[in-house]
Amino acid sequence: MNRPDTTPRRLIIGITGASGTIYGIQLLRLLRPTDVETHLVLSKSAKITMAQELDISVSEVTALADVVHNADNIGATISSGSFRTIGMVIAPCSMRSLAEIATGVTSSLVTRAADVVLKERRRLVLMAREAPLHLGHLKAMATATEIGAIIYPPVPALYAKPISIEQMVDHTLGRMLDLFDIQTDVVSRWQGLAPAKAPDAS
Repeated sequence: MNRPDTTPRRLIIGITGASGTIYGIQLLRLLRPTDVETHLVLSKSAKITMAQELDISVSEVTALADVVHNADNIGATISSGSFRTIGMVIAPCSMRSLAEIATGVTSSLVTRAADVVLKERRRLVLMAREAPLHLGHLKAMATATEIGAIIYPPVPALYAKPISIEQMVDHTLGRMLDLFDIQTDVVSRWQGLAPAKAPDAS
């Protein structure tokens, strides 16, 4: 008799040192009310960037996750393909992390976990954050795409008419979570073109 699969839905969240650490932190907040078990790994550079960008401590961020892994712990559960997950999001993803993932030459648990997700044919979403981009960046993105990753730059959807940074960030994350079939109430869904306004008669 087949037993029901009781493995929780686990999502790995990596936060690296690129600008935009709010995306990874807000992603953890959005997932709190869901049934998804979050596994967080913060790079050393992420902690530095976070201190410059946000008024939040590392301990406050780690408290948002179900499980926290040290970036130096290459023996963590998420470094093995036998540990089942639904995939991984790196938000934001630095160009260094992107390059390591594209080449398979990993130096931390963030990129090792991403490499595992790819080899197991699970979903890997890289919220790459840099501008302008030189050819090396673009080639790394192309290579990462060819080996199975999804490049998802945190580009705001202005049709949603966000009135705050938080709304802009939430909408982007909600659309990204659609890739994992994780539903949130933060996405302003496109309803088609609005009716044209009548010309002013005056």
